[in-house]
Amino acid sequence: MSLSTKLEGSAKIGLALLGVAALATSLNRATHTDEGAANWISYFTNLSNLLGAAVLLVGGLALLRGTRPVPDLLRGAATLYLVITGVVYWALLAGTIDANTIIWANNVVHGVMPAVFLTDWLLRPPLRRIPWTQSLRWLVFPLLYLAYSLLRGPHAGWYPYDFLDPREPGGYKHVATWSVIITLAFTGMASLLVLYANARCKRGGTGASEHEDRDRDLMPT
Repeated sequence: MSLSTKLEGSAKIGLALLGVAALATSLNRATHTDEGAANWISYFTNLSNLLGAAVLLVGGLALLRGTRPVPDLLRGAATLYLVITGVVYWALLAGTIDANTIIWANNVVHGVMPAVFLTDWLLRPPLRRIPWTQSLRWLVFPLLYLAYSLLRGPHAGWYPYDFLDPREPGGYKHVATWSVIITLAFTGMASLLVLYANARCKRGGTGASEHEDRDRDLMPT
């Protein structure tokens, strides 16, 4: 196992623990405020970061142990969800923080984790082409999350984001408009991630030789 592989594995584990620490800190805050744990787990940000931390932890351990890496489709899903989390937050929600917001944890889940996954995807794209039909699976979770939020909202009297809240001006028309916009954002970003990965495969940037090199790096010594 090469030194670079060991360093990468250790870095991924460290970043996973950072993400977990940020999530645990915000969960602790939620349980001591009116937000509560049920609302905390209903944020797309927290769900996507839980997935991201798990992918980093498993990926880091796989590198150190020389076992099979995280499947590219799962890594792609985490990358998509976290990148959209970051884009939506910094474009629409960054001005909504309040006195209860823990700044460092907020910056980790909305800034550090999205940047880590995007960088990892760009520097270590999938070794094989991703079929478009398979990448469509990435959209299932966001659509289920949308349905969950809209169904839970009236019963909980709470919505995770203003653009999903029909009590805001415009009502359900406002919600429908933003739902379409964000769904298109998910679709567009997923397309860009797949296009980039497949273009690298076409150019041979992650061809058979690199595939073999990476496999050798994963072999235990």
